[in-house]
Amino acid sequence: MYRQFSLELNSKMDEELLTDELQWIRYLKSESDNGTTFILKTPELLIYPVNAPANAYPTIQDSFEGMKNQKMPYRQLSHVVPINGVPYLIVIRKSQEQKYVMKANVTRIMLLVFAGLFVATLLFNWLISKRLWRPFRRSLVKIRGAELQKMEAIHFEETNIAEFNELNASLNSMASKIHNDYVNMKEFTENAAHEMQTPLAVIQSKMELLLQDSNLNNSQVESIVQASTALSRLSKLNQSLLLLAKIENNQYETNETVSLTEVTKKYLQLFSEVIRDKQVTVETNFSGEFVHHLHPLLADTLVSNLLGNAVKYNFSGGSITITTDADSYSISNTSGLPAIDPKLLFQRFNKSKSLTETSNGLGLAIVKKICDTNNLSIAYQADNSLHRFKITKKK
Repeated sequence: MYRQFSLELNSKMDEELLTDELQWIRYLKSESDNGTTFILKTPELLIYPVNAPANAYPTIQDSFEGMKNQKMPYRQLSHVVPINGVPYLIVIRKSQEQKYVMKANVTRIMLLVFAGLFVATLLFNWLISKRLWRPFRRSLVKIRGAELQKMEAIHFEETNIAEFNELNASLNSMASKIHNDYVNMKEFTENAAHEMQTPLAVIQSKMELLLQDSNLNNSQVESIVQASTALSRLSKLNQSLLLLAKIENNQYETNETVSLTEVTKKYLQLFSEVIRDKQVTVETNFSGEFVHHLHPLLADTLVSNLLGNAVKYNFSGGSITITTDADSYSISNTSGLPAIDPKLLFQRFNKSKSLTETSNGLGLAIVKKICDTNNLSIAYQADNSLHRFKITKKK
C-alpha cells in the first residue's frame, strides 16, 4: 500500500514535468522563429543549446542537489530536443521535499492506524473471550470450593453455550452421585456404630459378671480380662467413629461460646491423679481466655484428647506446658517418641507403635475434624523431645 502510494506520487510529478516540457518546447519554437537563441539557467530549470544528438524520449530520474549535509531531493527531467534544427538541452527539476514530508506523515498515520487496530483487536478478543468463558470460570470456582458434606447444594446452571451446558450437566450428575454415595456411606457408618453400642454393652456386663464367679481359675480369669480389655477398646473405637460421623454431619452446631481455658482447668483436675502418678510437671500460662463458638461436648473432647495425649505419651518426670490467650491455645509436652510425620499426623488409625494396646489412633483425627468444622486451625511442631500443638482462630 505504501509503495503504491509512492508510485502514484511519482507518476503525478512525472506528468507535471512532461507538461512543463511541452510548454517550454512551444515557447522555444516561437522564440526560435524570431531568430533568437534562448539560454536559461536556474536551480530548477536549464535550457540552452548543446552540441549533442537529440533524444527520442526524455529521461526522468531522482537527483539530489545542494550542500553535502543538506542535499534536497528532486525529480529531474532531461531531454535534448531539436528546435528549428538547433539541439536544446531541457532540464526541469521539481522539489520532492513535500513528497517526502507527505510520505512520512502517511507512514506515521498508517502506523498509528495499524497500532490502533491491533490494540482494538486484542481488546475485542479479550472481551469476547472473557464473556464466552465466564460460565466455565463460575463452574471452576464451584468445583474448587466443593466440600463433600455440601455436595447437595452445588448446582451448575445452564448457559448460552451448548458445550458448557453439556459439561455442567455432567458435573451436576457427578455431584449428585457423589452426594448420594456420601450419604449412604455416612448412614451406614452411623447406623453400624449406633447398633453396635447395645450388644457391646451387654457383652461387657456379661464379662464383668463372669469375673465375679469364684469357681474360675487363674487362667480363665486372665482370658476373661484380656477379652474384656479388647472389648473395651472396641467400644471406645465404636464411640470415636460415631463421634466423627456426628461431627462430619454437623450435629453439634451451636451458638454458645466456650472458654477452652476453663475447660482445660477442669480436665487438669480430672487428670490430676494420673499426672501425679507419672510425676509430670504441669506449667500453665493463662494470660487470656481462649473463647470460641463451640459445642461444649466438642470443647471437652478437644481438650481431653490433647491433654490426654500429652500425659499418655509423656515420660516419668516429664513436663506439660499449656498457654492460652485471646487468639491461641497451645499445649506442649516432653516425650521419648520421635516427631510425628506431618503426612500421617491427623490420619485415622495412625497411632504410636509403642502404645498399640491402649490407643485406637483416632484422637488427633477427632481433634482435626473439630477444628476444621468450627473455624479453627491446628498446627504441630516438634523440637527434640518437645511436642507442641497450637490452635488458632481462622481469619
